[in-house]
Amino acid sequence: MWATARRMASTTRSASSAALTFELVGKCSTTRARASILTLPHGQVNLPIFMPVATQASLKGLTPEQLEATGCRLCLNNTYHLGLKPGQEVLDAVGGAHKFQGWNHNLLTDSGGFQMVSLLKLANVTEEGVRFLSPHDGSPMLLTPEHSMSLQNSIGSDIMMQLDDVLVTTHPDKARMREAMERSVRWLDRCIAAHKYPERQNLFCIIQGGLDLEMRRECCREMVARDTPGIAIGGLSGGEAKDDFCKVVATCTEQLPELKPRYVMGIGYPEDLVVSVALGADMFDCVWPTRTARFGNAITKHGVLNMKREMYAADFGPIEEGCGCQCCRPVGQEGSLGITRAFIHHNAAKETVAAHLLTLHNVWYQLDLMRQAREAIIADQFPAFVKKFFVGLYPDGQSYPSWAVNALRGVGIELLER
Repeated sequence: MWATARRMASTTRSASSAALTFELVGKCSTTRARASILTLPHGQVNLPIFMPVATQASLKGLTPEQLEATGCRLCLNNTYHLGLKPGQEVLDAVGGAHKFQGWNHNLLTDSGGFQMVSLLKLANVTEEGVRFLSPHDGSPMLLTPEHSMSLQNSIGSDIMMQLDDVLVTTHPDKARMREAMERSVRWLDRCIAAHKYPERQNLFCIIQGGLDLEMRRECCREMVARDTPGIAIGGLSGGEAKDDFCKVVATCTEQLPELKPRYVMGIGYPEDLVVSVALGADMFDCVWPTRTARFGNAITKHGVLNMKREMYAADFGPIEEGCGCQCCRPVGQEGSLGITRAFIHHNAAKETVAAHLLTLHNVWYQLDLMRQAREAIIADQFPAFVKKFFVGLYPDGQSYPSWAVNALRGVGIELLER
């Protein structure tokens, strides 16, 4: 214990900006994994962290109180969607999204740039900004860096993302990819100039450049020079090979300042989270855990379970033995709901309660996975944690995904050594 304490004390370093403090409290002696404390206007956040996505100011299936009970202290809202509905006027009138949704903890807002990919048929990108057709009524909307900042200032998010020019990583036109990367740098300058409340809201830049590692390095240099309080790696989860995804994350983290939070956008599969932490990233978000819950799927340490399968019809055990979520806690423990697999199976195809309960479980799983990773980093036991995690998913040891084996080997973990 004392050796661990000395190790923590020797690595504790901190940096701060007007509305953010970043304190590095532990580093893995083998990999690039870090444990830190991020202090934002609405409280402290322990890193590494998975951030659930409440796109339209609500996490589908959970009340704010239920989300809070999972231990979540930082979740996402989407600027594009909130700008359409309820709209900026309503957000200004109510005093921001925290009050609007009854959330007393931290919020991060995506700028709306990702909708260039997800709503590409509705969007047209120029140097001025992005012209959208509303998916609600077809009305036009121009999202510029300045308007994105104005919307996010009205939302009042603790972390705001710059508007960036987003392309899928597999885009074949290298010249267009460079244009998007360079435009994202120019748009960051416009976002910085338009940001009205830097004393209480943090603006993060976003590294772009597709799968071109030299372009990513160039973008890192330009973005780091702007000295934003935190830095995101964007444009991934666009269908690229996992080996390429890992190379981009590793290349970027190698270039980024040690005393700033590093956010890999759109990452949500458990294997992706664990490997990305090993590569030096701190923050992640994805809709997958909540979306897959609505399809009747539970995330567990042994993989994803489809609770609609008949094999669970008379299974009266918890969703996952040993899980600490309210669904799975033993009956009699504080907050336990006493939910069984049989109950979830019975309701999965016909009642929304199953989706709600699986959402509660899945969000807890993702948050707890990062809590366990953090504890392992602080104890300098992270490589052992990683190996145990992968053994749980692939007990035969023969089917480890090659991309994970390669990425982890690059930071000193030999996954195939049992």
